[in-house]
Amino acid sequence: MELTKEEYIKGLIDGLKDVKYIMPDDIPNIDLYMDQVTTFMDKHLTSSKRYSEDKLLTKTMINNYTKNELLPPPNKKKYTKEHMFLLIFIYYFKNILSINDIQSIFNPLTDRYYGDKSKVKLEDIYEEIFRLEKEQTDSLTKDMIRKMTKAKESFAEVTDPEDQEFLTTFSFISMLCFDVYMRKHMIEKMIDSSLMGGAKKERRSEDKKPEKPQKVQKPASVKNAEAQKASKK
Repeated sequence: MELTKEEYIKGLIDGLKDVKYIMPDDIPNIDLYMDQVTTFMDKHLTSSKRYSEDKLLTKTMINNYTKNELLPPPNKKKYTKEHMFLLIFIYYFKNILSINDIQSIFNPLTDRYYGDKSKVKLEDIYEEIFRLEKEQTDSLTKDMIRKMTKAKESFAEVTDPEDQEFLTTFSFISMLCFDVYMRKHMIEKMIDSSLMGGAKKERRSEDKKPEKPQKVQKPASVKNAEAQKASKK
C-alpha cells in the first residue's frame, strides 16, 4: 500500500531518531594514519549520507582543514583521538557554516583545550556535546511534527487537491528553511561579536569597499597666486 505524503514525512521524521552518531567509545585509543581515519569516518557516518556515492571525508578535505588551521597538524603523519573529535565537529559544522566561521570557533577551542593545555580535555567536551545532542532529538522531532501540522493547515482556501498538496509541502519546507536560517544567523552574530573568545570578526576583504581618496582643498592664497601666474602667461 502506497504511503500518503503525511505518512512519508512522518516516517522521515521518525527516522531522524535512528541516525547513527559516533559515540565517544567508538573512537580508537591509538593514533591513525589518514587512510584509517577516512575509512573509520565512512563506516560510522554512512547513515548520514544523502547519496550512497557521497564521500564523507577525503584526504584532500583533511589537508585543507589543516591548511586552514581548523585542525592541528598530524604527529608523524598520524592523527590522534583529539584529531578525530575535531574532525567529527567539522563534519557537522561545515554543512551550515563557512570555513572562515568554523575557523573562528575552532582557533580558540584548540588553543585552550588541544593537548595538555587544560584540565578540560577535548574528549570531555565531545562527550558533553554528544549527551546534549541526544537529549535534543525528541524535542526536535516533536517540533517538526508541529511544523508539519501547521503547514498542512495552510492554503485552506485552495480547492484544487494537487495545488494544495504542493503548496502545503512548500510551506513545510519553507518553515524548516526559516528555522535553519534564524539559527545560522544567530550563530554568525555570536561569531562576529567574538563571543567565542577570538578577535572580533571583520567583514571579508571582498565585501569592503575601497575608500575614495579625499580631495585636498588648496588655501585661497595659493589659488590666487596660481591664478595670477596663469594670467601673466
